[in-house]
Amino acid sequence: MSQEQEIIELKEKIAYYERIINTISTPIIPSIVPKTILIPIAGYMFRERFENIQTKTLHYIGEHKEIEHAVFDFTGVNVEDVESFDYNELAMSISSLNSSLRLMGIRPMYVGFNPRFIREIVHASIQVDIETYKSFRDALNKLLVESKKSISIK
Repeated sequence: MSQEQEIIELKEKIAYYERIINTISTPIIPSIVPKTILIPIAGYMFRERFENIQTKTLHYIGEHKEIEHAVFDFTGVNVEDVESFDYNELAMSISSLNSSLRLMGIRPMYVGFNPRFIREIVHASIQVDIETYKSFRDALNKLLVESKKSISIK
């Protein structure tokens, strides 16, 4: 096999694995609460990944018109995962996602921010107008109380 052919095959493999990573890096899970989806976010954060999260979420909501609430769970993002991410840029990305969803008539909710992220945002005096909860359970309970429904698990 020639070196050029080997390079072409390696580039194809890289493209293939990038597609797989993009597909599995942003799962969108229908919630037990009607008209609500969960988007768990775990691992390393960088601009392209956050743009992928936003694009995939907006596309999903565009296809599923019944969705009214989107809960983004950052519990799986550790301090090390955002170590090299510019907190100002991350805050702006979250704000942009929030605005996009609101324009679509969706209520975005955010849970599980780590204390360092919160401290960096507050320290930088970055204004982020988002609805936050301590946990996914707290956000779902809020939605259930507002809709005057309950879920019994047996």
